[in-house]
Amino acid sequence: MRTRRVLRFFLWFGLVFNSSLAQSSDAAPPGGRRTLQLEIEGHWIGNGVCFSPYRDGQSPAGALPTEEEILADLRLVSPYWQLVRMYDSNPVAERTLALIRREQLPMRLLLGAWIAPETDEASRAANREQATAAIRLANEYPDIVVAVLVGNETCVDWSGHRVGPAALLPWIQLVRGAVQQPVSTADDYNFWNKPEAQAVAAAVDFITLHGYALWNGRQVEEAMAWTSGVYDSIVKLHPGVPIILGETGWSTQYDPTQIGPGSEGTLMKGEVSVRAQENYLRQHYGWVKAHRVPVILFEAFDENWKGGGATTSPEASEKHWGVFTAAREPKASFQAIINTYYSR
Repeated sequence: MRTRRVLRFFLWFGLVFNSSLAQSSDAAPPGGRRTLQLEIEGHWIGNGVCFSPYRDGQSPAGALPTEEEILADLRLVSPYWQLVRMYDSNPVAERTLALIRREQLPMRLLLGAWIAPETDEASRAANREQATAAIRLANEYPDIVVAVLVGNETCVDWSGHRVGPAALLPWIQLVRGAVQQPVSTADDYNFWNKPEAQAVAAAVDFITLHGYALWNGRQVEEAMAWTSGVYDSIVKLHPGVPIILGETGWSTQYDPTQIGPGSEGTLMKGEVSVRAQENYLRQHYGWVKAHRVPVILFEAFDENWKGGGATTSPEASEKHWGVFTAAREPKASFQAIINTYYSR
């Protein structure tokens, strides 16, 4: 998830599809769509979480978590979620996969390949490195990697690292041609409801959909009703394409002084608090149970490295979507969920 510009709900009926770019979304990629397998020993694991084991003082571009820290986080998460999502194919993802195998943890991974704009040879090489690493890891860990997500929010118009469908599609096709698992790309609903999304939907095995009621000015009481409506609308636009919710959640802090287009102080209208997150989580867990749609909660842990670096307010929402604090303590919101859904 990245800072959002103003998100307007798109009018779904009466769309005029751009035939020069779009294919019908009920078309399938070569060989037909591969099935996303989300069971372990007959148990459905579709209620998942985004897993980012970076502690304070660590980041993808800086110091990385140790093997011991990653394992501690996996053991903390695994009693509650057996499906985790990661965003790139860097050494942290590789260590995570190796630990899941070594420790025989009952977990499966949605593996990411981070795709960024190609402004020069170095940036293109970085994309190729990500794609190549994702292919290698998917093939090395076919028992753990259940799918590869090529690109994250690369096509929605407000993205800070927008690539666009034409540049993204070759990377999707490259990865899909080299692995056995299903392949997808993750993006906001305000891409998937656009005509140009049709060509991408025709190239993937399933759609990975992002939708945040909080970022779209909704009150927490209507969070999952809004999210469910977004999900249903994208299903109608892409008949025959399986869809999962790859990101949704509720932050526990924000900075109301950040005002302007795309700013949280402008876009967020609902209560932002631990209490509100508990309200959201109860809706979230109930919806997943009732609908049995794969949903990935954003996210397991607060991440203080996010939100623009050291100059950003410590209250910035990007740092506070976790259900565990950065110190790995369950927030009261999630403790209530543990008591309700996991106590025996």
